[in-house]
Amino acid sequence: MLQESLLADLLTEQPAAVRLQNLVNTLRSHFNCGAVVLLKLDNEVLQPVAIQGLVREALGRRFVVAQHPRLAALLASRNPVRFEHDSSLPDPYDGLLAEQPGNALPVHDCMGISLYLENKCWGVLTLDALQPGTFTDNSMIELQKFSLFVETAVRIGQLEQNVRALRQGQQRTMPKSGTTERNESEIIGHSKAIESVLKELRVVASADLPVLLLGETGVGKELFARELHILSQRSDKPLIYVNCAALPESLAESELFGHVKGAFSGATSDRSGRFEVAHGGTLFLDEVGELPLSIQAKLLRVLQNGEIQRLGSDKYRKVDVRLIAATNRNLRQQVSNETFRADLYHRLSVYPLPIPPLRERGDDVSILAGHFLELNRARLGLRALRLSPEAELAIQQYQWPGNVRELEHVISRAAIKLLSHGVEKTDIATIEPDMLDLDVQLPLSATTDSGKNSAGASLPPANVSMKEAVNYTQRKMIEAALGRHNNSWSQAAKDLQLDASNLHKMASRLGMKS
Repeated sequence: MLQESLLADLLTEQPAAVRLQNLVNTLRSHFNCGAVVLLKLDNEVLQPVAIQGLVREALGRRFVVAQHPRLAALLASRNPVRFEHDSSLPDPYDGLLAEQPGNALPVHDCMGISLYLENKCWGVLTLDALQPGTFTDNSMIELQKFSLFVETAVRIGQLEQNVRALRQGQQRTMPKSGTTERNESEIIGHSKAIESVLKELRVVASADLPVLLLGETGVGKELFARELHILSQRSDKPLIYVNCAALPESLAESELFGHVKGAFSGATSDRSGRFEVAHGGTLFLDEVGELPLSIQAKLLRVLQNGEIQRLGSDKYRKVDVRLIAATNRNLRQQVSNETFRADLYHRLSVYPLPIPPLRERGDDVSILAGHFLELNRARLGLRALRLSPEAELAIQQYQWPGNVRELEHVISRAAIKLLSHGVEKTDIATIEPDMLDLDVQLPLSATTDSGKNSAGASLPPANVSMKEAVNYTQRKMIEAALGRHNNSWSQAAKDLQLDASNLHKMASRLGMKS
């Protein structure tokens, strides 16, 4: 019985994310549909928190309610809503169902319901199917009943989170749902590497110590600085951003510490610097390794004494500022080269926090790609925008030297190319590997004289399409890797240099797993 299964999930001690995922899995099986998605509402944006039946990248999408009339209709009703197969309203999941046969198809049958906690809308639960007539009037009645289990599961997760916070002595709550700052600073990803950083970040946020964010260009250090500020005791005060690399040496002192009238030509009035503006809050110094030595000495005084001196003034002013710095440089090496002060380095690096590059974040690349796909879909006015399976494989194999910023630009460029190649805005637009312009070799190209590729898979039959050939080669490579490792999927994933979850997903798409 479904009710007993749902009740067992609620009573079992398990992480909140696992509980919600089990619920959507159970509902998909019961309603025999293509996909079930649980979305949380935040500032008029719906964010997937548990999915079953959609492609992995859907987790990274953020659905602006005003841009998706079906989701808006669900939120506007307290009762279940069904959309017939001939509904004129576009479906947000068109082209995103994981088990679509052949080319991407529009979703044909949909229903959903809004979810409420303490009489306030928390989000929505959606069910989608390719087969018209999947959902009936009886399905609507069942959905109304089973949505209560989902609302209870969400509430249990919130209570567990509150208990953990109390045990850790955290008296401050997270920012309220609906704040723009949370959306703008959202860090997207579920990899162990990112979860580890976020765990550290949550601990150090309340310590009020200087934090030095380390990482390559494009990893998103500014987002982590914003998150640290939001989680800190200073979240109701300003977060001030300074790009040190863009500060001319002649203006850097005035920009950071302010000046008085007449301090230099053009100083027609007193002006507060960034430290004074950030008083009570947080100052984020990006690319701190670019600061001139003369400014480094003045910055050190602020960290030591909490005092600043405006340019042209002989008076000191007290400031209360939490400092976060970031750099993609090796500051230890700069200290050795005497281009960065050793005493300042030690003051800044009280808590160094390395941000992992995208190539070390596993399946996060797909989730982030989904986020950028949805942004470009909305920006370009497209009905739907997705990656082909081959394009997804390409982004997973690429090393991303420019990290998240490079991924964003690649997706945006590919989306524009689609339009320039004549794709209609009403189509389900699909990005193929050649539109990504990535220097990556897909398995089909690695051939040898013996008629096999480097992984031992035989060449595909003649007179087949490119897609069929790629699928054939991928299937053979997986079979060969499993044969070499006694059907161990984890070892096969290492052999093929794939994330284990990506290998399972690929095998499911190729029909190799039930």
